Amino acid sequence: MKIKYSIFVAAALAISGLSSCEKFLDRPVLTKLNDDNAWETEENVRLYANKFYADFFVGFGRLNTVSEALLAGYTFSDDVLYQKTQSQFTRSVPVSQIWSYSNIRSINIMLDRVETRMSSKLTEEAFNHWMGIGRFFRGFRYFELVQTYGDVPYYSKPVDSDDTDELYKKRTPRNEVMDHVYDDLQFALENVRLTDGAQSVNRYVVAGFVSRIAMTEGSWQKYYYKNSERAKKFYELALRAGEMVIASGKYDIVTDYRSQFTSENLAGNKDMILYRQYDNALDVKHSILSIHNLTGNVTYGPTTDLLKSYICIDGKTWQNSDVENAKDFTVEEMMKSRDSRFEATFHMTPTAKNRASFLYITKFLPRPVEDLVASGKSPSIEFTGANNTTDAPVLRYAEVLLNWIETKAELATLGGVAVSQADIERSINKIRQRPLAAEAIAKGVKMTAPLLLGELPQDTDRDVQVTSLLWEIRRERRMEMTFEHSRLADLKRWSKLQYMDTKLNTDLLSGSWVNFLKEAPKDLKTGVSIVTLNGQIEVFNPTDPDSPTKMNGFYRDVENLDRLPFLNQANVNPYLSPVGRNQIAEYEAKGYVLDQTQGWPQN
Repeated sequence: MKIKYSIFVAAALAISGLSSCEKFLDRPVLTKLNDDNAWETEENVRLYANKFYADFFVGFGRLNTVSEALLAGYTFSDDVLYQKTQSQFTRSVPVSQIWSYSNIRSINIMLDRVETRMSSKLTEEAFNHWMGIGRFFRGFRYFELVQTYGDVPYYSKPVDSDDTDELYKKRTPRNEVMDHVYDDLQFALENVRLTDGAQSVNRYVVAGFVSRIAMTEGSWQKYYYKNSERAKKFYELALRAGEMVIASGKYDIVTDYRSQFTSENLAGNKDMILYRQYDNALDVKHSILSIHNLTGNVTYGPTTDLLKSYICIDGKTWQNSDVENAKDFTVEEMMKSRDSRFEATFHMTPTAKNRASFLYITKFLPRPVEDLVASGKSPSIEFTGANNTTDAPVLRYAEVLLNWIETKAELATLGGVAVSQADIERSINKIRQRPLAAEAIAKGVKMTAPLLLGELPQDTDRDVQVTSLLWEIRRERRMEMTFEHSRLADLKRWSKLQYMDTKLNTDLLSGSWVNFLKEAPKDLKTGVSIVTLNGQIEVFNPTDPDSPTKMNGFYRDVENLDRLPFLNQANVNPYLSPVGRNQIAEYEAKGYVLDQTQGWPQN
């Protein structure tokens, strides 16, 4: 049983006490902190700030709330196939939709109170630390809003409920908002404490997230807005932040891949910059494993496109690899011929439990549980319902290394120093050299050869608009962070949503390779089809005695439908979300104008 009291647990329990200034300003409180007595000590500020942890660092979510959790919250990308109907981009302005500013208001209250009421009560170091924490969270939240909506109203101070000019003010241009974010993150990098206790946000946690935030904005500026000057500004911040984390020497790649996602206790794990702790004794649990424990049917799984992207263990693509059986896509052979992350991410055999692609995602499921269920037994109670207590990675060192090397490569295209082999060794090859699980070794899994700048893979499927080096860096990111937070966000920041067009990429409508006659004869029935390696579709015909032998290829449900058109459509912008018609009408009724998001119709 876990006994360590995590900051995430503390934050969850604290919400009932010092929940937010908006709430305790509304009424007098006899025994709880209120706005008149809360801003007296550093511990009170800490308690207030802790409540943001669960909002920003979701991990596996809480109980049955999984909408933004790892795996369950990230099933919309070119990595994921749904049975029959694909997930869709928004294609029309909704009736009601707009940004939430609840966190912004709470954070601005914190910053205002620390600045106006506590400057004489805190040491200069403590004052700057808590201002840095507040500005980090504010910058983080505005970054999230900007990624979704582009231009959004910017507020640096709390707004009174009767100040309609401020409440209904126009959207602030994206660049102006992100300049404020830049300043907030810079301040946090310079003032947040190097250490502030286990599982608390410190300067390295800030730096790790800044490497993500600033790299993302740099990409948007380079690829979407075509502004190289602003791209360089944010890339340089991302690079500086990544180097801060790497130079600290506090983190390393020392844990086999799957164990990072299936551990009951990530405390002290050097692969983790920040994680979310779960604890049965404190009733802080989740349900991610229960919806992916090999017992229940799931209707989404990996696309053929994702499976084909895994590099072979000789460091080459499957089309030109010298590894034995590199062109054999059966799951058993792919586990031997592909990068070890393939074996760590998927179940060892095809199964109809995954109705979309016949390949079950087990990246987040402990290996003993996988083996137990595969043997025909039921998982124990802690792997059913909302009883899961495995800890969740929130920010991994591997991501920071990938942010860092991608940022260096992008800066090189903007006049910066070229990426060296030493840079590759420090990042991609360090990740490739992580230990292998004993169970993986027993299956014949091997480490992948190092990436060499002088011998980059010649991928016949490479997007010709992307350099070979950036293509391989992006491939590494895809393999490393599958079903985590990044894939759709990556496609957007690279301005590559066309990768999700099923008309352009038919590999998005099929899943894993299945030799039905050998591996799943009981599942041969009407509705099953396969796609051969050359793209030919074979539909199972129960009246044809030769049909079973033809069912050897990438599984595809015959009722799978193309994604509806979302690119080059009038009044549709899949990169940014529209605000709702009701909200535009509400502004108008108050005598103000709410401009619609770029690319969407105003009325």
